Amino acid sequence: MRPLILALALALAVPPLALAAPATAAGPGSGSAHGPRDLRDLARKHRISIGSAVDVAALRAEPDYRTVLNREFDHVTAENAMKWESVEPERGVHTWDDADEVVRNARRHGQRVRGHTLVWHNQLPGWLTRGVADGTIDAAELRTILREHITTQVRRYKGKIRAWDVVNEALEEDGTLRQSIWLTHLGPGYIADAFRWAHRADPHAKLYLNDYNVEWNAPKIEGTLTLVKELQAQKVPIDGMGFQGHLGIQYGYPGDWANVMRRFADLGLEIAITEMDVRMVLPVTPEKLATQAEYYGRALSDCLSVKACREFTVWGFTDRHSWVPGWFDGEGAACLFDENLAPKPAYETLLATRRVSGR
Repeated sequence: MRPLILALALALAVPPLALAAPATAAGPGSGSAHGPRDLRDLARKHRISIGSAVDVAALRAEPDYRTVLNREFDHVTAENAMKWESVEPERGVHTWDDADEVVRNARRHGQRVRGHTLVWHNQLPGWLTRGVADGTIDAAELRTILREHITTQVRRYKGKIRAWDVVNEALEEDGTLRQSIWLTHLGPGYIADAFRWAHRADPHAKLYLNDYNVEWNAPKIEGTLTLVKELQAQKVPIDGMGFQGHLGIQYGYPGDWANVMRRFADLGLEIAITEMDVRMVLPVTPEKLATQAEYYGRALSDCLSVKACREFTVWGFTDRHSWVPGWFDGEGAACLFDENLAPKPAYETLLATRRVSGR
């Protein structure tokens, strides 16, 4: 996700071993015989994936951005390049160049890929939303269009995507299903349909439900758990739960997050932190950076304490390209690296984070 979400969320708000990376230059971490030298090294030591969302324009145009991305991360997510409005801006006319570039760069650099996202209520192409609004696309046709979209996109990247965020942000804050275009016109069965269609298109990809505020919001946690159990009772192929992890230091850290992860893991799901960032009210101060570092470190520690947590992905790694300032007035500085790609205290805190329990 994001842009185009969390505008209403003003509250708080790892696979088998990752593919081996090619030789890369040493990172900015101090490193030692016992400590990791960069985030890739940290991922290897903890046997999880550590990833970042990718801004494809920066990937193409900024050599320093590419260098840090490919040095530090063994897992990537297309920030916007795989969303529906990006891949099919006109009906039947697909534009795969940006998504292909993310996948191509990942394969060159030994990174696994998270597909994001197949079904969401935002960043839909205009032809689709207009057609539904004016009645030229009825419910039966909408269901066909959704099936074709999922099938086409998943098949294109079959064998190249480790995991898909199949349905993104399906619940309201009170734990009920979101009143989206999909629920309104297709009913609650669209969720099960989406997972089944994605599984048929690539039986080996891990299929996730992904949402925000599930780190702490009790009604949403309970509603999401209920949804997962209902899907499992219907034999729907759901493999994982993604916690977005958009936090702010002006709010308390979600202190029960590890236990919430375990509740989903106890249902047999993989766990991933999929969109981690920690914003602050500007201006930046050393004290705020220290609190931010604490939040990042606690989140990784929580993940490492849960055996089923396979992935820790940040939603962009540099403040140069963060979505936060555009959506939270007066807030920013949410990433591990600043605008000049200098590592912040949070980066060093991640390198120093150790497993609390065996995995």
